[in-house]
Amino acid sequence: MESVVLPLELIQQFKCSDFPSQQDYEAWLRRNLKVLEAGLLLYPHFPLDKADTSSQSLRRIIREAFEKPMDLGKTGESMQNFRNVVLSLAFRSFDGSVPETCHWADGFPLNLWIYQTLLGSCFDIHEEISVIEEVDEVLELIKKTWVMLGINEMLHNICFSWVLFHRYVATGQLENDLLFASSNLLAEVENDAKTVKGPFYSKVVSNVVSLMLNWAEKRLLAYHDTFHDGNIEPMESIVSIAVLSAKILSEYNRKKRDHDVAYTRVENYIRSSLRAAFAQKLDKLDPSKHSSRKQNRAFPTLSILAQHVTELAYNEKAMFSPNLKRWHPLAAGVAVATLHVCYGDELKKYVKSITELTPDAIEVLMAADKLEKDLVQIAVADSVDSEDGGKSVIREMQPYEAEAVIANLVKSWIKIRVERLGEWVNRNLQHEVWNPQANKEGLAPSAVEVLRVVDDTLEAFFLLPISMHAVLVPELMSGLDKSLQQYILKAKAGCGDRNTFAPTLPPLTRCSTGSKFHGVFRKKEKLQSAQRRKAQVGATRDNSFDTPQLCVRINTMQRVRLELVVLEKRILANLSSSKSSNNDDIYGVNLKFKLSAAAAVEGIHQICEFMAYKIVFHDLGHVLWDGLYVGEVSYSRIEPFLHELEQYLEIISSTVHDKVRTRVIVDIMQASFDGFLLVLLAGGPPRAFSLQDSAIIEEDFKYLTGLFWSNGDGLPVELIEKHSATVQAILPLFHADTEHIIQQFIQLTMEMYGSSVKSRLPMPPTPDQWSPGDPNTLLRVLCHRNDEVAAKFLKKNYNLSKKV
Repeated sequence: MESVVLPLELIQQFKCSDFPSQQDYEAWLRRNLKVLEAGLLLYPHFPLDKADTSSQSLRRIIREAFEKPMDLGKTGESMQNFRNVVLSLAFRSFDGSVPETCHWADGFPLNLWIYQTLLGSCFDIHEEISVIEEVDEVLELIKKTWVMLGINEMLHNICFSWVLFHRYVATGQLENDLLFASSNLLAEVENDAKTVKGPFYSKVVSNVVSLMLNWAEKRLLAYHDTFHDGNIEPMESIVSIAVLSAKILSEYNRKKRDHDVAYTRVENYIRSSLRAAFAQKLDKLDPSKHSSRKQNRAFPTLSILAQHVTELAYNEKAMFSPNLKRWHPLAAGVAVATLHVCYGDELKKYVKSITELTPDAIEVLMAADKLEKDLVQIAVADSVDSEDGGKSVIREMQPYEAEAVIANLVKSWIKIRVERLGEWVNRNLQHEVWNPQANKEGLAPSAVEVLRVVDDTLEAFFLLPISMHAVLVPELMSGLDKSLQQYILKAKAGCGDRNTFAPTLPPLTRCSTGSKFHGVFRKKEKLQSAQRRKAQVGATRDNSFDTPQLCVRINTMQRVRLELVVLEKRILANLSSSKSSNNDDIYGVNLKFKLSAAAAVEGIHQICEFMAYKIVFHDLGHVLWDGLYVGEVSYSRIEPFLHELEQYLEIISSTVHDKVRTRVIVDIMQASFDGFLLVLLAGGPPRAFSLQDSAIIEEDFKYLTGLFWSNGDGLPVELIEKHSATVQAILPLFHADTEHIIQQFIQLTMEMYGSSVKSRLPMPPTPDQWSPGDPNTLLRVLCHRNDEVAAKFLKKNYNLSKKV
C-alpha cells in the first residue's frame, strides 16, 4: 500500500464504460487528476527541482487532460508515459536513492486535508451531527493510512479535534458532545505541544488553534450575549477550547509566554463581557435615547441601573461563575469587582453634579450603597477558600462612600435649614410687639411660628429616606437648639435684673428728735424723691416692657420649654420606629435641647425677677419707696401700695400661663418683702420710727402677706412663711429697747473686727441679706429710730448728720 499511487492505479483500471455516462467519467477523472496535481506538484513531500522535466511533463499532461479528458490513455504509449512521469515524481528522495515508500499524499497540507476527509467518514451521512456506531473500527482503518499520509498520533489529535470542532460549528452548534470531544483531544494536543517543537508541527497546530481560539473568544469576550439559561451547557467546553488554544500558542510564542494563561484569559473574558453587559444596561436607561424619559428629568437612572447591576451580579454568580471557577478561583469576585468599578465610574459623575439634597439623589445613593454591599458580600463569599482571602479583589473595589456623600448632603441640608431659621428669628423678632391679645394663649406669634418651623424641619428630616437618622439627628438638634436659644436670648434682650430697679441706698443719717420743723422737711424730701422717680419713669418708658408684654414673654418661654419636651419625645419615637435605626444607634445619642431649654429656664427666671422688681420699685415706687412711712407713720401706711399691687396681680393671674404663674407671684412677693425691708432699713431721712410705730409696721406687713395668701386662694402659707422669714426676723428689732440694740450692735461689731477696734467703732459693711445678727442691719434700725439715745450714739460714734 505504501508503494502504490492510488489515483494513478484508479485511472488505469477504470474506463469510461464503467460509468453511467461520459460526463460522470470525465468528472471522476478530473478529481483524481487534481489529487495527483496537489500531491505531486502543488504540495509535494519533497521540494521540486526546477531542472526536473518530470514535473513539467505532468503539468502538461494534466492541462491537456482537463481540456480533452478522453485523450488520456487513448493509446497504451500515452498511458505508460503518464505512469512513468507520476512514479518518477512519487519515488523521489533527498539523496537520490529509490525509496520503498512513495510520496504522493503526504505533502503538507494535502495530507491533512485528505486525513480530515477520511475522518469525516466517522459521521452519519444522513444525520451530520451524529457519530456512527462503528466509529472505533473506522478510526482503526483510518489510522492505517498514517504511513501513506505522513500522519502520527499528534497530528491525528489536532486533526480530529479540528474535525469535531468544525462539524459542531457547521451543523449549527447543536451537538455539545462534539465540542466536548474536541476539547478533550485539544487537551492531548496541549500536552504534545510541551514536548514537540518542530517547525512543521508547530505551524500546523498554531494555524488550527488560532482559528479555534478566534471563534471561541468572539463568544467569550461577550458571553452574556452568547449564553443564557437555555444554552449554558456548551460554555464550559468553549472556555476549555479557548484556554487550551491560548496555552498551546503560548508554548510556541516564548516572547509572550504568560505565567498563568488560563487565569489571565478567563479573567479577561469576565471583565470584557461584564463591561459590555453593563454598557448595554446603561444604554437602555439613557434618558437621551428615550423620549418618555426626556420628559421626566427626575428619572432616577442610576438607582434603576443599580437594581439591574445587582441582578446581573447574582445571575453571574449563579450561572457563569460555576463554569469559570475551574480556571479562575475568584471568578465571581472578579465579576462583581468589574461591575463595582463600572457603576462607580457612573456614580462619580453623578455625585459631581449634585448640588443639593433631593429625593432622587438620596434614592441613587441609597441604591448605590445597597449595590455595593451586595457586591462585596458576593466577593467575600467567593473568596473564602482563596489563598489571599480575596484581598486582591476587595482591594480593587474602592468604596463608593455613598453613606458619606449622603451624610454630607444631609449636613448641608441641615445647615441651610438652620441658617434659614436663624435669619427668620432675627427678622421676625424685630417686629414682635409681645401683644397679649395676639392669640388666646397669650403667646408671641413669632414663637408659634418658630416652633412650627422647627417641627416641620424635624418632620422633613425623618421623612428623608436615609439610613443614618440616629447619626445625624444630634447635628440637626444642635443647630435647632442654637437657633431656639438665640430666639430666647433675643426675646429677653433689654430686660435687666432685680438690681435694675432697686433704688440706690441713701447715706446713713440720724433722726432729728424734737424739731418743730420735723414734718416740713419730711414733706419737702418726699416731694423731691417723687419728682426724681417721675423723671426716671419718663426717661425709661418702653411699652414692650410693660407688665402685659413681659407676661407674654414669660408665656412664650414657658411654651418653648414645654414644646422642647414634646419635640424630644417625638424625635425618640421617630428613631425607635425608624427601620434604619436600632437600639444601639439610639443608646448614648444626645436627644436633648440643652441650650434652649436652659436658656428658657434662665429667661423665665430673669424676666419674672425683672418684672417683679419693676412692678414693686418702678411701677409702684410712688406708693412704696416714695410714699410708705414718709412723714407720720400712721398717715402713710401700706394700703395704697396693696391696692395698686392687687391690680397688677390680677393682670398677671389672667395673663400668665398657669404653670408659671406661681413663680411670677412668688417673685413679686419676694420683691415686695425686699421693698418693705428697704423702706424700714434704708428709707433715708424722710422716715423715722418710734417704738410705738412697731405695731403699725407689723400690722402692715401682716396685710402684705395676707394679700398673697388671699384667704387661702393665693400662695400656700408655707411658701409665704419661707419668703417672709427675713422680715419676720427683723421686725422685732423695731419694738426692741434702744439700749439693748446698741449693746447688741457693739458686741457684734467687736466680734467682727476683734482687737483692731480702738477708740471708735468702725462702720460695718452692707450685707447681701439683712439679718438681726448683722451689725449693719442693727445700725440701720438705730439710724431710723426716732429716739434721743440712738441719735446721740450715732453722733458720737459715727458723726452722722441729720439729713443727706
